[in-house]
Amino acid sequence: MATSGLQHVAAMYAGVVAPPLIVGAAVGLTATELTFLTGACLFTAGLATFLQTLGIWKIGARLPFVNGVTFAGVAPMIAIVNSTDDRSDALPVIFGAVIVAGVLGFFAAPFFSKAVRFFPPVVTGTVITLIGISLMPVAFGWAQGPNPTADDYGSTTNLGLAGATLVIVLLLRRFTRGFVKQIAVLLGLVVGTLVAIPFGATDFGPVADAAVVGFPTPFHFGAPQFQLAAIVSMCVVMVVSMTESTADMLALGEIVERPADERTIAAGLRADTLGSALSPLFNGFMCSAFAQNIGLVAMTRIRSRYVVATGGGFLVLMGLCPMAASLIAVVPRPVLGGAGVVLFGSVAASGIQTLVKAGLEKDNNVLIVAVSLAVGIIPITAPEFYHAFPETAKIILDSGISTGCVAAVALNLVFNHLGGGRAADDEVTSPMDPQPASVH
Repeated sequence: MATSGLQHVAAMYAGVVAPPLIVGAAVGLTATELTFLTGACLFTAGLATFLQTLGIWKIGARLPFVNGVTFAGVAPMIAIVNSTDDRSDALPVIFGAVIVAGVLGFFAAPFFSKAVRFFPPVVTGTVITLIGISLMPVAFGWAQGPNPTADDYGSTTNLGLAGATLVIVLLLRRFTRGFVKQIAVLLGLVVGTLVAIPFGATDFGPVADAAVVGFPTPFHFGAPQFQLAAIVSMCVVMVVSMTESTADMLALGEIVERPADERTIAAGLRADTLGSALSPLFNGFMCSAFAQNIGLVAMTRIRSRYVVATGGGFLVLMGLCPMAASLIAVVPRPVLGGAGVVLFGSVAASGIQTLVKAGLEKDNNVLIVAVSLAVGIIPITAPEFYHAFPETAKIILDSGISTGCVAAVALNLVFNHLGGGRAADDEVTSPMDPQPASVH
């Protein structure tokens, strides 16, 4: 049970620590503060995993489900940081928005489980793809170095370290099997860090300064602040997160031969949303199911929820050990950038896999994906596109995930649920074909 639980932790560790690293860097946290934020996210991920696997009352799907910080919230949180005049207020604003979104999501869970038909694969696939695409610029920034004003920013040394890490991860994924293959990203970070030592890019100071035992003090970064625009943005993320979790529960239910019914989905969503609402109390972010661990359940055929709960216990222990959390702060940014290409690219690829099942031979679905992706990548390809809008509106508009999700849901309603549109069975041989593939 212990080794299988550790395997689940290894498979999702990089995914849990990436969001606090990204947001913490955007806020401008010191290495010590970054270590604290990372430990807090590990701790709250463990608590959320307990809620989901063990459950209390009508909370928890009681499936072998690992919960952790969702990638869907990263881009909106960065948008909140960029729109906050005083960066020291950014995290309290984020925490306040996550608390409200979590509470609203908790009460909406039973209704959402009934409305899941409005979030088919064409919507969820588009949103997951946008999550990966939105995070890629972060990986490219890491690859260039930690400080954009430094002389070595974007140097051949930094880019070489990022490229070497990427190659190491790819080789491990190609030529290893089982447990080693599952933790290829984690091993890539370790080897890349060792390779960076001769180049003077590795700093072990955070580990030396970290305590062996510590507790994520509630509201360490300040009391939560509640701003409407930030709350709306995180509520959109909550809808995305609940949609993704629902899809994951359906998939996991099939794998463990216990199909997830409406009651199970509602209970699982309550665990997600309650975990998200409680997470900011301990300085963590919004929590959601980790899809990569579903693949691990399918591969190992170990279907016990208690094994995953054991993994949650390890996450809690790691969160209570600042020294363990500080290890990720040792990893040079270029090394993180190389691994981030695989990590964030895999998120986009999983979205594309979902789109494959979305029925893109249907003309309506092609239009939904095309327009939603276009709307979602505006903040990436044209960062100043919304410069004339009020600052509060830009918190939402500058998040391609939020705008792309709203566009996908709205277009799906118009084309696939409301009357007056094209026939749902119209097919196209290419996205540019304005006519059905066959007309009788």
